[in-house]
Amino acid sequence: MLNKLKETAVSILPISVIVLVLNWTIAPLGTAMTLQFLIGSLFTILGLALFLLGADIGILPIGEKAGAALTSRRNLPLLLISAFIIGFFITIAEPDVQVLAKQVCSVAQNTNAAVLLLMIAVGIGLFTSIGLLRTVLHIPLKYLLTGFYVLVFIAAAAAPKDYLAVAFDSGGATTGPMTVPFILALGVGVAAVQSRGKGGKDASFGMTGMASIGPVLAVLILGICMTGSSPAQKAAETEPQPETAVETQMQQISETAQTEASPQKTGRGVYTRLLPEVLVDVAKALLPLIVMFVVFQFTLLHLPPHAIMRMSVGLVYAFVGLVLFMLGVNGGFMPAGDIIGYTVALTDYRYILVLIGVFLGAVVVCAEPAVWVLTRQVEEISGGTIRRSVIFAALSFGVAFSVGLSILRVLTGFSLWYVLLAGYAVALLLTFFCPGLFTAIAFDSGGVASGPMTTTFILSFTLGISNALGGNPLTDAFGVIALVAMAPLITIQILGILYNNKAEKSAAKKGGAN
Repeated sequence: MLNKLKETAVSILPISVIVLVLNWTIAPLGTAMTLQFLIGSLFTILGLALFLLGADIGILPIGEKAGAALTSRRNLPLLLISAFIIGFFITIAEPDVQVLAKQVCSVAQNTNAAVLLLMIAVGIGLFTSIGLLRTVLHIPLKYLLTGFYVLVFIAAAAAPKDYLAVAFDSGGATTGPMTVPFILALGVGVAAVQSRGKGGKDASFGMTGMASIGPVLAVLILGICMTGSSPAQKAAETEPQPETAVETQMQQISETAQTEASPQKTGRGVYTRLLPEVLVDVAKALLPLIVMFVVFQFTLLHLPPHAIMRMSVGLVYAFVGLVLFMLGVNGGFMPAGDIIGYTVALTDYRYILVLIGVFLGAVVVCAEPAVWVLTRQVEEISGGTIRRSVIFAALSFGVAFSVGLSILRVLTGFSLWYVLLAGYAVALLLTFFCPGLFTAIAFDSGGVASGPMTTTFILSFTLGISNALGGNPLTDAFGVIALVAMAPLITIQILGILYNNKAEKSAAKKGGAN
């Protein structure tokens, strides 16, 4: 626990320092909001440490054992149906999906959140099954990725443009702190059985990358079916004009500043108000895992009592940790990001926001719970040859660039379509030159890098900028999660090509010496 506290503190404190520096210079938050943010930072550090501990001894073993048990039955229909059900129900309860739906509804109030959640869950469930089918049949990941992303961009060309950003954001947001550990573990469990034949390490990864495609395609299909009634068009009928929206936001910030003395609205009191909602959300997130664990225990696993007790303790740690983490993110990081983005965008130095975004992107990825889970599994499965520090460095570089690019897009208004088209074209081209293991890790990393910190803090930051500039948040601010999810596809694969070249040179030197 102490080691995990040290790790999470090193990850989250740089973000807190950046926010405090901005607070003391160009974007004052006010005394109560600053206190609220500091408390949120402490909650986030402690919560992330507890969650990671719980994931290690509770969530990951359940997924690995379930995947191995389902595969050992040699019943492919049972495996695929189980994978769909697991993906569907975990996604319905995923906190990140709930946050994204709330953010979308906040700028497009007539959007049907239930339909959006349903389509996303169906997409995750279907592509989780496809990912496991790939592992079982040993289909090269690069061919599936290329084929499905071509299909995605065909659908994107046909869908209303207002659905583009939300669709690609949903692909990143759905792979959050509950979905990723279980899907990763499920894939590792299936691959462990399959690798007795063929497949090896490459088959252990790629599940999250495949699962991330499902929500994008599902939301785009929803957009095609809803042609003529896009979220932006609906929002325009009910939302105030940009100038009015800006005035409303300014009034809200003013009211916050005026009520600093009220502990129930800002400062410490906000967490008391948020606690019941967060408890319910996290309970919903863990409930499907508990139900599936009970079902698997009586039908597949038949674990001894001491193993059940250990996993149960892990689930308790995960529950408490996720509650604290979500409290810190929703009560501290999200409102702070919104206010800072809005305040700085109204100054004459608004382009400094790009530089701020680069710094935030570089450090925020290190605070994502799922990133820690993925990098640990990469290091373990590779036998330590792929160090987690190297993966972290590559992810930080990619996410820093993508957040800076996202903020530049909000400030200048250039099209998201061309960025996504060019970026995914490069990423898919690299799959034919990159080692299969690194391709799988890269596409998994794209999903895990865009977790709750990105969905809340970074997205709130860009929403604040868009509101200040009087833009359309649905098309301007949304899309940041999509770019964050895309960047690791390129950076990790480039890392893989360099890693492979270095290994080949070392092997050649050894051969020459012999």
